[in-house]
Amino acid sequence: MFLVCGEALFDFFPEATDDGGLRFDARVGGSPFNVAVGLARLDRPAALFTALSDDFLGDRLFDSLTAEGVETRYLLRKHAPTTLTLVGEGPDGAPRYAFYGRDAADRAVTVGELPVLGDRVHALHFGSYSIAVATTADALAALAARECGRRLISLDPNVRLTVEPDVAEWRRRIDTFAGLADTIKISEEDATALYPGVALADMARRWLEKSARLVVVTRGGDGAIAFTRTHSVARPGLTVPLVDTVGAGDTFQAAMLCALDQRGLVSGGGLDTLSPADIADIVDFAVRAAAITCARRGADMPRRADLDVMA
Repeated sequence: MFLVCGEALFDFFPEATDDGGLRFDARVGGSPFNVAVGLARLDRPAALFTALSDDFLGDRLFDSLTAEGVETRYLLRKHAPTTLTLVGEGPDGAPRYAFYGRDAADRAVTVGELPVLGDRVHALHFGSYSIAVATTADALAALAARECGRRLISLDPNVRLTVEPDVAEWRRRIDTFAGLADTIKISEEDATALYPGVALADMARRWLEKSARLVVVTRGGDGAIAFTRTHSVARPGLTVPLVDTVGAGDTFQAAMLCALDQRGLVSGGGLDTLSPADIADIVDFAVRAAAITCARRGADMPRRADLDVMA
């Protein structure tokens, strides 16, 4: 089972009204929340570790996870607000985010609340602002350090500068997790923001010299590049009718973990044995999944049947 660690929130999509106001379409979300749902929809056992508010929005998040088949045994409930995110569209069509989450439940996890993990948990995934904002970031770093070498550790920084604007702090936090991770997925946009002027291959090599065995850089419509200690493989993107790109990176992440699990590389190790053909198949599967999400409104991840049709 995958234990995905990090935030759960509501995304609000605004639409202008004729009287100059706005109406909102609210969707459950948050990068780790999406990854957990994406794994469950791809028939991979998944659980989410975070803190949910005890308000009615927290109840809706809990019920949504239950309906999707995501295990809820590791969830905490706190008397604190639910994070809200306004999602707009930038000039280039990419989503822009405004976060409202000060003192929210998903930022208040402590080291003393870390769960004891059973034998069913084979992998932990970390990412997004939960790895950068205290107290949750400190707790998750402690969890990753505790479980490193015992279970596969996955990382997607999914940088949110509107939550934590200090790039140096993001680098510091990511360095901690990257020193523990077996797999790292990062968008080219995040890589450029974090390490301006550094070639993608050099960035990947630095992580591969630590604990990572697989580093994948997603490039939007241009596909992705994957690096291991012995290979680099570039794969193209897919053209689909674009609705928005919200959740596309989370879908890619879930599909990549699913593809690794299908090859027995999550519970059994063996990432060092990946051939260029294996890497291409894994990346292509994740690209197809992300393309489906791009053709839908919000972070609506595909199910296994959707990918079978598209194959």
